[in-house]
Amino acid sequence: MAFNGTWKIDRNENYEKFMEAMGVNMMKRKLGAHDNLKITIQQDGNKFIVKEASNFRTIEIEFTLGVNFEYSLADGTELNGNWNLEGNKLVGTFTRKDNGKILKAYREIVGDELVQTYVYEGVESKRIFKRG
Repeated sequence: MAFNGTWKIDRNENYEKFMEAMGVNMMKRKLGAHDNLKITIQQDGNKFIVKEASNFRTIEIEFTLGVNFEYSLADGTELNGNWNLEGNKLVGTFTRKDNGKILKAYREIVGDELVQTYVYEGVESKRIFKRG
């Protein structure tokens, strides 16, 4: 599938503003903007295994499209939600456990890049990855 492979962070757009909206403190925002994130995605039908490796942590997430699961962000924010495939785009809808607010996430291949878009409380951010 198109998402399969290893992706290394190349650049961010509006990421610090997004983290600020999420309530991440300034120190963590500065570190988060330079986390050297690498994502490895393996898709087998509706099942995905995503490995995230950064300066802060390495985790592996397994999920099935349309099935809710729990996930913690690098700053400790706990979420519950799911990913779905809409056309050629992965669309994630997650609810924060602490305040019930919605975080939307999108992953799509644009040219030779993986573009992750996050939307929270009206603030949109993009993280762009290149195949590594």
